[in-house]
Amino acid sequence: MKVLIIEDEKPAADRLAYLLHQYEPSIEIAGREESIEDSVNWLKTKPHPDVIFLDIQLADGYSFEIFNRAAIHVPVIFTTAYDQYAMKAFQYFSVDYILKPVTAEALAKAMNKLSAMAATLPGNQVYLNIAEKFTNTMQQKKYKDRFLAKVGQRIYLVSTLNVAWFEADNKIVYLVDKEGNKYVVDFTMEKLVQELNPSDFVRINRRYIICHSALEHIKPYAGNRMQVCVKAGKKMDNIIVSRDRVAQLRQWVQ
Repeated sequence: MKVLIIEDEKPAADRLAYLLHQYEPSIEIAGREESIEDSVNWLKTKPHPDVIFLDIQLADGYSFEIFNRAAIHVPVIFTTAYDQYAMKAFQYFSVDYILKPVTAEALAKAMNKLSAMAATLPGNQVYLNIAEKFTNTMQQKKYKDRFLAKVGQRIYLVSTLNVAWFEADNKIVYLVDKEGNKYVVDFTMEKLVQELNPSDFVRINRRYIICHSALEHIKPYAGNRMQVCVKAGKKMDNIIVSRDRVAQLRQWVQ
């Protein structure tokens, strides 16, 4: 699969490229452009990619202008730090709308959605091409279904279906099951994000990854943040969501 990244902030473009390769190493970054003008020139002179990741606010204006100046017949995944452009974004050939900072979970969700759309639109050649390129990847993509978890010297096999959340305390990561039992697992939080199904789990801050089945309720918190209540057996925790993960949580619960 070939991807065009249109993003005027180099760190954001670098991060997106890194996450794409983490998601699927065979993905090829066909091009990286930073402005409307350069993007239009690229699209007019080079073979179109399979999908475009498009930032909405570029240095020389709003990227919607690109659609007025170049014919785009491939799916687009918008990335932006603002959510007020969502409705307009979906007027175009848009698959998803990811709020920055882009996370591995949000990216995986968008790519899975792209693959699902390819499977449900058999008459569309663009999506047929994507479906063909994604079939092997999606078949091979297997999320973690069990964990070796320790309590003292004892080792248990815990099904992912029985996980309520993961929490980190310094360099130790704990698994809390749905009965409230707490185990040590030999994973970093970053590795867990890659191994867990993003439809079921979401990272809400540096310390916590929660499962949707453990979520009791969500409520507003000071400073435009949110607080989630998670429950496992008789154990209940109220956790503050990081400001930069609030938008991702909203997308996840929807």
